[in-house]
Amino acid sequence: FQKLAKTGCVEFLAETYSHSLVSLTDKDIFKRQVKLHEQKIIELFGQKPRVFRNTEMIYSDAIGDQIAKMGYGAMLTEGAKHVLGWKSPNFLYVNAINPRLKILMRNFKLSDDISFRFSDTNWDEFPLTAEKFEGWIENLDKQEEVVNLFFSYEAFGERQPAESGIFDFLEAIANKIVINKNLKFATPSEVVEELQPVSVVSVPNTISWADEERDLTAWLGNMMQKE
Repeated sequence: FQKLAKTGCVEFLAETYSHSLVSLTDKDIFKRQVKLHEQKIIELFGQKPRVFRNTEMIYSDAIGDQIAKMGYGAMLTEGAKHVLGWKSPNFLYVNAINPRLKILMRNFKLSDDISFRFSDTNWDEFPLTAEKFEGWIENLDKQEEVVNLFFSYEAFGERQPAESGIFDFLEAIANKIVINKNLKFATPSEVVEELQPVSVVSVPNTISWADEERDLTAWLGNMMQKE
């Protein structure tokens, strides 16, 4: 990871110090955990994080507002259908309370094609090749500006084992995008600097990237969990 940091092509994001749900319960402890994590990123990689990603992509207007007040310029979250409606996740948005905070929405279809469906032999798009995936991105509406592919780290080598060809696929798709004149890679901060937000995204009720509901029931769905 330190070698990656030295390339200048990788951005390290702020998170909570532990994989924590504290953003839902205690603002002060949440702030303290984020500060601890930021200090660790600076210590290990010489970067001060500018973009925040909450545990399990948990987000609401109120959480975003707090993140903005902590000095971050952008936040990542899920491009949930019930939030976006007819809108596309392939644009930059702003927080509904504090428009200084830019919001990057995950394209869950293309992200999950890689992280969940890649080795599924029953999937009608199996096998997923770099050429096919590149074509899907190329065939998006030309007005759309950014494709946010967000994965959990366990997708590579665990959920999709090495023998599935996942690492060969990643290398191949990276090489294809680098030479494609219509596409390029960008860090979250670069996206925020280059694009203008198209509108506010309103998320009054907390969302996450978990399960089909994209809510909190994976962790707070029953009394024992809440306890």
